[in-house]
Amino acid sequence: MNWDDARMLLALSREQTLRRAARLLRVDQATVGRRVAALEADLGSTLFLRTPGGYQLTAIGEVAVEMAQKMEHAALELARRTRGADNEEAGEVRIATTDSLAHEFVIPALRALRQSHPEVRVVLSGGSDIVNLSQRETDIAIRNQRPDSPDLVLRKLASWQMGLFAAEDYLQRHGLPQDGSFAGHDLVVYEPYWRGQAQPTLVDVPISEGRVVMAANASMLLRRAIHEGLGIGEIPLELGQRDGLRRVWPQRTRAQPYEVWMVTHQDLRHTARVRAVIERLVAAFE
Repeated sequence: MNWDDARMLLALSREQTLRRAARLLRVDQATVGRRVAALEADLGSTLFLRTPGGYQLTAIGEVAVEMAQKMEHAALELARRTRGADNEEAGEVRIATTDSLAHEFVIPALRALRQSHPEVRVVLSGGSDIVNLSQRETDIAIRNQRPDSPDLVLRKLASWQMGLFAAEDYLQRHGLPQDGSFAGHDLVVYEPYWRGQAQPTLVDVPISEGRVVMAANASMLLRRAIHEGLGIGEIPLELGQRDGLRRVWPQRTRAQPYEVWMVTHQDLRHTARVRAVIERLVAAFE
């Protein structure tokens, strides 16, 4: 088995459909199907069962995947160590972050980076999905969740209090809510938190008396909804002030602040181009 075949095998075992595996590998579906079929022929074993629910590993397929994972680990380790030894301030650096943080901090940092390091190219991914640095899905991640892997290097970029905000237009139409109660008011909420809590709150006040009119899975969408006057929402004070929103119940904040963490793999932290990007990102948040 060569490494290219191992990549096909691992992708299809994880994604379970040719379409998703092809998208992950950035090839077409026919290539994945052809390579997996050729691998099965070379090994003389059926690795997958084709079912209505997708490709399911056979018993021997599970053994093959276990061996392929060892190849993957060695390949990733090789890539990390060779990238980490690079002293050139040039080349590609991948950053994964949320849409709001990219808009407010990362992209302005890249403008400064462009002036000081014109040979560094950045691939920026925005979204709420958690990326895997150990799998080399990105070089630098900026998130509001602190990972606990010992292979990662962490740096706290910010710790913001969370507050309630609304647009002036909304408050003119609905007035201020009575302190401690959302009765009679429209709310916009962060969808993953709202779905995941038995008794969701905003600034630690239960929202059961209010009306959830919109749930968003990205902070930029939530901020825009508040700005457009859809309802009252909870966002970091730093971002609410940047958006020119009116703070509701200034005396109340959420007990848990919104923390921003920058994460990279320890094998990459001394790479010249990665270090240059990190310095600009730190400066942007300062």
